[in-house]
Amino acid sequence: MARREAATGLLWVQAWFVGFVLFTLGPIVGATYLAFTDWQGQGAPRWVGFGNFVEIFTADPLFWQSVKVTAVFAILYLPASLVIGFAMAMLMNQKLAGVTVFRTVYYLPSVLSGVAVAILWNFVFHREYGVLNWFVGLFGLDPIPWLQDPRWVIPALVIMQLWGVGSSIIIYLGGLQGIPTELYEVARIDGAGWWGVLRHVTLPMMSPVIFFQLVLGLIATFQVFTQAYVMTQGGPDDASYFYALNIYNRAFVELRLGYASALAVVLFIAIVAVTGIIFKTSKAWVYYAGESR
Repeated sequence: MARREAATGLLWVQAWFVGFVLFTLGPIVGATYLAFTDWQGQGAPRWVGFGNFVEIFTADPLFWQSVKVTAVFAILYLPASLVIGFAMAMLMNQKLAGVTVFRTVYYLPSVLSGVAVAILWNFVFHREYGVLNWFVGLFGLDPIPWLQDPRWVIPALVIMQLWGVGSSIIIYLGGLQGIPTELYEVARIDGAGWWGVLRHVTLPMMSPVIFFQLVLGLIATFQVFTQAYVMTQGGPDDASYFYALNIYNRAFVELRLGYASALAVVLFIAIVAVTGIIFKTSKAWVYYAGESR
């Protein structure tokens, strides 16, 4: 019986397994091999050992620029997305008239195509005719060159990205609605106000969801590409030259596929390392029901 159950389980997962091997594991193994070669897409790859990695860290200023841009974007966007998504979910969790309509409205941006969203926000950020500069003008301020000024391009992309926090709101809502109401009742009986309830009940019970959102958000911010490629092409003055855009340019513009693969391997290692640190520190702030401390 155990063998039959195992065979049935393997039968059901084989479609996923085949897809994983062909479209995830295979490319990872191939890219890892190419990272140690010099290859322009034609002929046999030429083995160069760690040459690509030495060039990345010692002779490629665009690598460090792309790391800086990606890090700044992550520092600005990730905390804001966590706070705004959680706060909006708290509001959407209230029993108010028409709240389901607002839930739908906030979720809609997250299902739109990334290219379509980028084109839309190009109009929003337009210096002369953009809606955002029209709003800024209501306060008597001069138009802001959102996508033309190195000081403003990253904040502009952060604002655009925050428009799509609807997917995180849905996940937060699921977590909020899973908190036992008895905990809120006991906290109020003990005299806790809204801040006490939030601090001692909501946040601890929601910490696994926040942890989940933090990990996914971090991985996503390290791979930002579409917005920069469509809206700025990395400009102005490489101020929006994200790491993923650097990989794309090296691979498909310069046809340095081996070097681009090395960049991808470095990104993979960085994501694994940072994610590992988050998992390690999660023991200090993530609470799981039934877990003894």
